[in-house]
Amino acid sequence: MFREMARKKQTLSQEECLNILKQEPRGVLAVLGDEDYPYAVPMDHWYCEADGKLYFHSGKKGHKIDAIRRHEKASFCVFDQGFRREGEWALNIKSVIVFGRVELIEDPEKIEKICRSLSYKYTSDSAYIEEEIRRFAANTLCFALVPEQISGKMVNES
Repeated sequence: MFREMARKKQTLSQEECLNILKQEPRGVLAVLGDEDYPYAVPMDHWYCEADGKLYFHSGKKGHKIDAIRRHEKASFCVFDQGFRREGEWALNIKSVIVFGRVELIEDPEKIEKICRSLSYKYTSDSAYIEEEIRRFAANTLCFALVPEQISGKMVNES
């Protein structure tokens, strides 16, 4: 169903892929948009180790949500900051792509839990987080990307 990576030497282990998903702050979500054009948008995310899903928060309306409601399949790509080997100009980048199906989450309690977990990925300021949840949770929709395949690779830009 999913293609094998052509350059197998560049393949990352599942552990490396999950570490990138947990550590990196954002990626690009791709859905099937209007008139079947791809629609890709940068998104913050939270990888939940307990259930293996990626969680996102969003407004309740818009292009992305309309696309998800029409077609549940999506992909999400995350890449790290990269590194240069001493004496080389080329950047080495690790990237991960997740293919899966989106589940919309509309339960207010679950939305608050997800928003709280996602927020703690970016700040430990609990007062700020709780105030944001108090102000915006009612207008927030969350969704999960349930992985069907996770793969990653290391690429050298040279």
